[in-house]
Amino acid sequence: MEDNPVIALFLVLGVILMASRIAGTLARQFDQPRVLGELLIGILLGPTVLDLLHLHLFDLQQAHLDQAIHELAELGVLLLMFKVGLDVHLKELAKVGNVATSAGIIGAILPVIMTLPLVLLFGERWQAALLAGVVLSATSVSISAQALLEIGVLRTKEGNALLAAALVDDVAAILLVSLAIPITSGGHIQASELVEITLRMGFYLGIALVIAWFALPRLMNRLNSRPDIKASYGIPSIALMLALFFGWSAAYFGGVASITGAFIAGVGLSRSHEIIKHQIDVAIANIAYAFLVPIFFISVGLQTDLSSFPLKSLPFAITLLGVAVISKIVGSGMGAYLTGFSRQESLRLGVCMISRGEVGLIMASLGLTTGVFAPDDSLFASLFLVIILTTVITPPLVRRVFRESAPVREVNPKYVQAGRSDYRPD
Repeated sequence: MEDNPVIALFLVLGVILMASRIAGTLARQFDQPRVLGELLIGILLGPTVLDLLHLHLFDLQQAHLDQAIHELAELGVLLLMFKVGLDVHLKELAKVGNVATSAGIIGAILPVIMTLPLVLLFGERWQAALLAGVVLSATSVSISAQALLEIGVLRTKEGNALLAAALVDDVAAILLVSLAIPITSGGHIQASELVEITLRMGFYLGIALVIAWFALPRLMNRLNSRPDIKASYGIPSIALMLALFFGWSAAYFGGVASITGAFIAGVGLSRSHEIIKHQIDVAIANIAYAFLVPIFFISVGLQTDLSSFPLKSLPFAITLLGVAVISKIVGSGMGAYLTGFSRQESLRLGVCMISRGEVGLIMASLGLTTGVFAPDDSLFASLFLVIILTTVITPPLVRRVFRESAPVREVNPKYVQAGRSDYRPD
């Protein structure tokens, strides 16, 4: 194994995938999403407890393993966001457009406004404070959707609004992080540079959206008519190529996060013929969820050392958790109330938007990649803790605010996927 570092990688990947499957299964036994189990097992395997990648067994391959796992995790998060875009249901969004737009946008902006001064108050740099607010602007809809499905109220007004508002929240959060990353990772920035970054990003997003919206569906529909492509996994392969190309172009031409490009490619391909979309969806899900995405979630834990979390930062973490919960309830709830929901309906929608889940993790990991956060930084550890806790507390809170609702008999599981998967269906 000393002569061939790839052999050590085989062992580490095997351990990660085995741990992912066991932890995910245990999480579902306790009525929690799989992602929570993978986060927790990642912490166990990381420097907090075992420090898997730096065991004596891998003394000569440590640098190689760190880099390889990091690169596989980056590929996993790109495919995950491509799948998020592919799962967009534009018709569902249109049905509750006003409520979804208002609740999604205000619910994404208010966490930034509330988090920024709090983090600055605790002595962090403005770059880290801004990105922390953007991280907490995210929402993981599938955790709430699963809870609503289990109690039979997913096909209510609040349930449909949740799925649609989460899509708006996703778009808003991705745009925020796309703007925040170049600003926060570049150190001191002049006003002219900010204008240049904004124009560059806006120009890229406009071109990419037009190409994805009009060209990609037509391209896939035309290619699907060729027997040689249909018979050789050509459609999923081309879709994967497009996700990678759009991811590269987002970073190279637009100066935005690569996940933004992958998301745009997914949204464009979501307009393809239903049979084509199904082929892509199944193939990407198999590649991502069976291999790459678990590596991403566990890699977050592998980079996080909670054993060094200073107790003096615990008040900050608790306060940050309170801000994370309140900002979503108030922001999304206010948006819903202003567009016609009752107070009770607005409260329910706001509670459903609390969980940060996988999208918050994706954004936090971008902070690590760009150097805005450090793995041993108390801010990153606090954010990681908040993401986990919001994921854990959301299902019981959802059940509580809906406890007086009469269950709906006919529940279609496809609505769980109308917004986004948890990060995979169970």
